[in-house]
Amino acid sequence: MARSRDWLGPLTGVAFVAVLIAVFALIGDGQDATKRSAQEIVNHYKDNKDQEFIGGILSGLAGVLFLFFAGWLRKVLREAEGPGGVLSAVAFAGAIVFAVGGAIGGTLHIVLADTADDISPVAVQAINAIDWDYFIPFAVGMTTLLIASGLSVIRHGALPKWLGWVALVIGIASYTPAGFFGFLAGIAWVLVVSIMLSMRMRSAPGAPAAPAAPTTT
Repeated sequence: MARSRDWLGPLTGVAFVAVLIAVFALIGDGQDATKRSAQEIVNHYKDNKDQEFIGGILSGLAGVLFLFFAGWLRKVLREAEGPGGVLSAVAFAGAIVFAVGGAIGGTLHIVLADTADDISPVAVQAINAIDWDYFIPFAVGMTTLLIASGLSVIRHGALPKWLGWVALVIGIASYTPAGFFGFLAGIAWVLVVSIMLSMRMRSAPGAPAAPAAPTTT
């Protein structure tokens, strides 16, 4: 039975999306390493030091929220799978990879913001080049989460099956040249599932009342 505030837990997915939007607002998609000179990159990180630093910190927070959401998703998938279910564990492993990727990406932005004044412009340019092409952990994590979740939903019905098929398609797309759009679609999927799970938990019946103490005559 659902406890009175259990419906708040799945909303960590909504919070994750909100924080991720803030990250993109602060740091965008990075500095194009193929079109900007070393000095231009240094000037950017010097001029935007605070927002780059905050964006890096929020990237880590987004990862924390994502893991809490993924924990709820794993619980729902596992209950439908029954004993010995594997796909729910694989989905959660994908979430771990994604969160670690976000933590490392955030660290790169903190390093760039913190050291742009102190190290060689060429070194800053090199770190920025890594950041610019840093996407494999996100692709691996999102692809794994979505494909495993999609297969679990299709096979065991933890969520509406159309959500499982959507997750499967997006998961495959996330590891193709259209990966960025797959990533955005994956974030939208997380948002929808987060709200759906919260609504389900809120509408679930509460714990049964304790039986009345026996009376004596």
